[in-house]
Amino acid sequence: MDMIVQLLTGTSIGQSIFVLALVVSVGLLLSKIKLGGFSLGVTWVLFSGILAGHLGLSIDPTVLSFVKESGMVMFIFGIGMIVGPGFFSTFKQGGVQLNLLSVLSVFIAILTTYLIFYFSGTSIEAMVGIMAGAVTNTPALGATQETAKGLNGTISPDIGIGYALGYPMAIVGMILTTGGLKWVFRVKVDKESQLIEDREKARRKDALVFSVEVTNPAVYNKKVGEVKTLLDKHDFLISRIMYKSTGTIDMAHPQTTITEGDKLLIIAEQTDVDIICALIGHRIEMSDALWGKLDHRLISRRCLVTQGSINGKSIEELKLRSIYNVNISRVQRSGVHLIGKHDLHLQIGDSVILVGEEENVKRVEKILGNSANHLLRPNLSVLFFAILLGVLIGSIEIPLAGMPMPVKFGFSGGTLIVAILISNFGTRFKLNTHNTQSVNLMLKEFGITVFLACVGLSVGGDFFSKLIDGGYLWMGYALLITLIPLWITCVLGRYWLKLDYFTLLGFIAGTMTFAPALSLTPDASKNNIPAIRYATIYPLTLFVRVMLAQWMILLF
Repeated sequence: MDMIVQLLTGTSIGQSIFVLALVVSVGLLLSKIKLGGFSLGVTWVLFSGILAGHLGLSIDPTVLSFVKESGMVMFIFGIGMIVGPGFFSTFKQGGVQLNLLSVLSVFIAILTTYLIFYFSGTSIEAMVGIMAGAVTNTPALGATQETAKGLNGTISPDIGIGYALGYPMAIVGMILTTGGLKWVFRVKVDKESQLIEDREKARRKDALVFSVEVTNPAVYNKKVGEVKTLLDKHDFLISRIMYKSTGTIDMAHPQTTITEGDKLLIIAEQTDVDIICALIGHRIEMSDALWGKLDHRLISRRCLVTQGSINGKSIEELKLRSIYNVNISRVQRSGVHLIGKHDLHLQIGDSVILVGEEENVKRVEKILGNSANHLLRPNLSVLFFAILLGVLIGSIEIPLAGMPMPVKFGFSGGTLIVAILISNFGTRFKLNTHNTQSVNLMLKEFGITVFLACVGLSVGGDFFSKLIDGGYLWMGYALLITLIPLWITCVLGRYWLKLDYFTLLGFIAGTMTFAPALSLTPDASKNNIPAIRYATIYPLTLFVRVMLAQWMILLF
């Protein structure tokens, strides 16, 4: 019994681990509770931490701070690596629009805070602290405290108290908002999800395999390389050719001559199929599988890229066609089928289709790796490299005119930026950025769970006493600062900008600079759109919130 008491009340590292594990375990058990089909999910860990803090459980402040920040960094890294590959293409598809809407939300929050300050008589220090909590912006809290200290030589405790009381209300406000969107906008989740999936398929440039018979005299007796030059603005690959004269099948090379009646196996994007057929001849019903049955010499085999030396190299650099007479016809990456173009850079984890004679294909498999077990091992180097650069970038001070203290993106913002960049461009610098989806999801879930547990423990000790001693008014103010901007911008987004439900879920997380909002409703995990939208607007919104919070202290 004494051992249990020591683990609950002591000051050792073991005690810190035990209390943290206890808070998380209780919270995860409570997360199974559903009311009307709705669950708070991992948010229960926050409330479990608040209760534990109220009951007197605590851990060393230094350990608490370290675990909290580490958890958030891991969560942000997981988010960045999951959404990174589609970030830039998605930003082009409404990213500017979303950022403007988010900045509008920030200014509405500032206006709401000022009106409450003006009519309630609450100190500006308390109101800025409440606002920082109401928008879950810890960097704004730190910047505000530094600004206040620079002006007055001391930090008003009202800033921290306001933040502690406002933060839980921000969670409540986001729960009410994410849960209320479906009801207010009459969203049918499955129908909207299907519409989005259809839209993404239409945008996505998946490789399509089809067959064409040569009937256009304009390409008779031309070489494959010459035909491709005629359509240089369209990406396609002529993989195999069946000669009409002999009935034999061969791999198509740039110097292969095309004659009347030959049949070609082509890989191209859906949007280019009609143009290619119009140039060469007409499309015929001859599947990829049928080509394999007719051809007893060439085989088509799937191979995984797992060899580190291949990472970042283009198909042309490998010279597989000229050395081994093997062609990479298609590449599957993150669920998308790409054409095996000569300038396509391969990445660890790619699944490629090799075409050639069996012995040659086996040789190429050894070069590419083709070891599934290799991919199952977590790639820790990319995690710590991203954290290293993320902390560096997050620590960069950005001086602004009229500001007594420079602003920073913080560890979380820096890590998010780095994760997005390396997931997109890492292979160009020969970096192995591959991790299985399960690894990224594990980091994401583990990070957010320990982060919320630490937040709950940090505010739980004084939470209820402050609530009784007039703090309920401050909590009411925080709820207004959370709800008014969110609902105004969500209504504008839905009815004016015609944003879909999943984009709105990501918008809420991004404009609140609160990645855990992506876990407040199970709907946010139905696809990657909420996470991508969050990452699209997070950096600018974070910067604007930090800057304006400091200005409020200076101006009022």
